Amino acid sequence: MKKFAALGTLLILTTALAAAPKDTLVVQLSSDIPTMDPGVTYDTASGEVVENMYETLITYKGASLSQLEPLLATAWKISNNSKTYTFDLRKNVKFHSGNTMTCADAEYSFERNLVTNSAESGNWFIAESLLGTGSNANDDKTITWARIDKAVECNNAGQLVFNLPKVDPAFLAKLAYVGQSVVDSKHAAKIGEWSGKEADWKSWVGKDLTASKLASQPSGTGAYKLVRKDANAALFTAHDAYWGKKPAIKNVIIQKVPEPAARYQAFLRGDADLIEGTGRAGDTDSVKGKPGVVWVEGIPNTSASAFFMNQNIKATGLLGSGKLDGKGIPANFFSDVNVRRAFSYAFDYAGYIRDVQDGQGMQRTVLLPDTFPGYAANVKKYTLNTNLAKAYFQKAWGGQLWKNGFVLTANYRAGSKAAQTAMEILKKNIESLNPKFRVNIQSKPWSEMLESSKKGQEAMIVIGWAPDYADPDNFMYTFYSSNGYYSPRSNFKDASVDKWLEQARSTTNTAERNRLYALVANRAYEQAPYILMPAGVGYLFHRDNLVGASKANFNTMISFSFTGTFWKELSKK
Repeated sequence: MKKFAALGTLLILTTALAAAPKDTLVVQLSSDIPTMDPGVTYDTASGEVVENMYETLITYKGASLSQLEPLLATAWKISNNSKTYTFDLRKNVKFHSGNTMTCADAEYSFERNLVTNSAESGNWFIAESLLGTGSNANDDKTITWARIDKAVECNNAGQLVFNLPKVDPAFLAKLAYVGQSVVDSKHAAKIGEWSGKEADWKSWVGKDLTASKLASQPSGTGAYKLVRKDANAALFTAHDAYWGKKPAIKNVIIQKVPEPAARYQAFLRGDADLIEGTGRAGDTDSVKGKPGVVWVEGIPNTSASAFFMNQNIKATGLLGSGKLDGKGIPANFFSDVNVRRAFSYAFDYAGYIRDVQDGQGMQRTVLLPDTFPGYAANVKKYTLNTNLAKAYFQKAWGGQLWKNGFVLTANYRAGSKAAQTAMEILKKNIESLNPKFRVNIQSKPWSEMLESSKKGQEAMIVIGWAPDYADPDNFMYTFYSSNGYYSPRSNFKDASVDKWLEQARSTTNTAERNRLYALVANRAYEQAPYILMPAGVGYLFHRDNLVGASKANFNTMISFSFTGTFWKELSKK
């Protein structure tokens, strides 16, 4: 049993609790929270808590994906042919440390992101806007302190000024991303983070902030602050000096409960207000229609998921013999397009929609939400076809693959029933084609899988992408460009695709962008770099005493996907 004391109240963090108190929100997840440092927050599990401790300059208005409104900023203006952005900042805002937020904190936050800009973070896309490159100073020697310092600065009026090297129509939307939150610069420097000065900036270039001191000792301006965290639970409490409306929920408890049955039981008892489910089929069977449960249908799905088939596997531990001898696979196993097509034809998309998504899903043509501009609906799709899968396997590697067989080891996120089931479907279908084919699947902690996959060490994983900002480039470039964020996980490279994607991000002509994205989608069908997971129709469920969670105010850009809102907008009756 774990105990947390907060403001004189003893909170027992177990699933054996009585119903969660009215002033306390209890959320149960299947896995851990990788980081609490906004400078490296780039997964939804981290974002769910970071966005409630920290705040950005601007945010999305209500459920809109296109309208933005002030948060830590109060107003802004655009000048210099859309290359200069000037922000007025909110006054009398207090950090959790007690420090008062100033323009210097905002400048420090963005400069820190540009300086560190590691492979673990999402700072590549803000660096592209402010420096003209997604690289850091280690990878691009033309990046100097002078360039970083000029990109974001405070003027004599205390306004925050961004100076862009070229027009970026998505810049404002990028500023709403949780990773661009304002951090407490004095607190950060005091605990041993970057000083914010030119003197030591080079020693922080590309530094992984996942386990930074700020990650364990956060200080934001958000409505909630961290009380304490261990391997199994984290406790947050309302920030008494918060500048905005005081939240009705006083305490938020995030618990790690790997077993789905335990999460369902706690939820139905009322011990947990919100839980991570196991997918539509499991959630429908376990909680829909049960007493005390509210189920909301039709939530927009703006994420995209896929099986990654890594064309350059860097972990020899997953390769077995490392050869096509029936006892393993070579590191470039998936570099043969025939292998990728065979795997794509071996997955039962319709069965997954039927059994896992309870019939509430759709097959997309490309890894882009179908509600986004640029989605190409007329591109061909793979379907389960064992004859074609067999034919492509027989072509692969000059016939040696079919003759000798293979052993592939694939990992999936621990606690994710949907990913596990998808792997089991693929394993069954592939192994049925040839008795010499073997697919071994195993679970792996989420944080470990994120780390190994970005190093190219995973052979095959199921992983998804939630939008950082509402523009097709955020998906198409991420998945398909050889310079995209996910490139190290797939090692897919196609010269034509790279050219089309660069052209699409350099024009504001919508029709031209759509044409280019259609070219990419058709080429991706031919090359099959990914097995596209069907996209489920969104839904949410919560205890019936929770107020503030609804389809009307659900914003898919909010990381806290349980309600599509910030914690401060919730209450309990």
